[in-house]
Amino acid sequence: MRKALLDQLTAARAQTDALFALLTAEGLYQRPITERHRLIFYLGHLEAFDWNLICRDALHRPSREPELERLFAFGIDQLDGHTPSDAPADWPHPDHIRAWGSTARADVDDAVAGAPLEGWLEGGWAIRLAVEHRLMHAETLSYLLVQLDTRFKRPGPLPTAAAASRATPGRVHVPRGWATLGLARAEQPWLGWDNEYEGHAVEVPAFTIARLPVSNADWLEFVEAGGYRQRKLWSEATWAWREGRGFEHPAFWLRRDGQWWWRATFGDVPLPEAWPVYVSHAEATAYARWKGGRLPTEAEWHRAALGDQGALFAGEAPRPGVHGNFGFTRFDPAASASYPAGDGPFGIADLAGNGWEWTSTVFTPFAGFQALPFYRGYSADFFDGRHFVLKGASARTDATFLRPSFRNWFQPHYPFVFAKLRLIEEAP
Repeated sequence: MRKALLDQLTAARAQTDALFALLTAEGLYQRPITERHRLIFYLGHLEAFDWNLICRDALHRPSREPELERLFAFGIDQLDGHTPSDAPADWPHPDHIRAWGSTARADVDDAVAGAPLEGWLEGGWAIRLAVEHRLMHAETLSYLLVQLDTRFKRPGPLPTAAAASRATPGRVHVPRGWATLGLARAEQPWLGWDNEYEGHAVEVPAFTIARLPVSNADWLEFVEAGGYRQRKLWSEATWAWREGRGFEHPAFWLRRDGQWWWRATFGDVPLPEAWPVYVSHAEATAYARWKGGRLPTEAEWHRAALGDQGALFAGEAPRPGVHGNFGFTRFDPAASASYPAGDGPFGIADLAGNGWEWTSTVFTPFAGFQALPFYRGYSADFFDGRHFVLKGASARTDATFLRPSFRNWFQPHYPFVFAKLRLIEEAP
């Protein structure tokens, strides 16, 4: 098991190292999204998290550089609504951060290779979640890179012209049945994050859902119909947010010379109409009202994606580029329904991959929730009624997160996540 854990950690480091390598020297100090840290923070945060969790807290080893361990310990909850006021000169030099990070990695590797796997490390639990934490940040860095000016990142591949969707848009009837949410602690105690426990079954009434997610072409109709200016489609809070930001299109779109463009990772491309649109929960909810539909619940998503088989992809291990657009095979989306091998049991496309999917479910604990002993605020700090569950995966999501129990969540006024939507018909 130790070798497997070290291999996972090494692979995760390779993913984040490759992303930092895309930045110029000046790019490291940029803040692509106003509410987030400068990118240099993440260079130190990933090493600090691993060292603090495994070496300091689990094994009680003495600190090497307490100031850096504190500085890089925690990120920002973008719900705070304020812009950090730091300047580039306030941060340690990158060479200093990298030298300290190299030492921290060596300490962590030594601990994984030889420390007793007991307490928080039992079953490799804390180590495995440290790996997943780093992979989550690989996705965070990826959407930060999208918003970063091309002057500050090295050249990379532009997506090719998107083909039309291979699937016929339409609606699919999902019969009444059961959905199993979460993990059973008695069966898999060392696998998931605290919000994944305790596993339970939910009976789901029949519903009708779109076979494909909402596309850029679909969303263009909403924009051209003045959806962003129709007050009745927005709640009081979301309208105030939209008015304050003054935007009238998704954060991934640009309008230039009378043409719509998509902000891809390494440059702008003409709007790919067959790609799924990426929007905030607030925008997704307004669109659903405009169309007379609604977002699925978390349980309905499970029922649509897994049916009665209880697993994605009929129980096969998720294969990036085969079952869907996930696992770092691409930087950007693909045309919807490009991976028919990943269709769900009812023939619904892209439920897992090509973008997370918003649900209408507020992020709350399952019955029997117990906070992680080594990261008590990981989930509990967000059980505030202001975050919503997402399911599925994006192109920049590691395959490990394709386990059905995994729950992503974001607040509704954050438009930068790789998050798409599909609609359920309202009952007559």
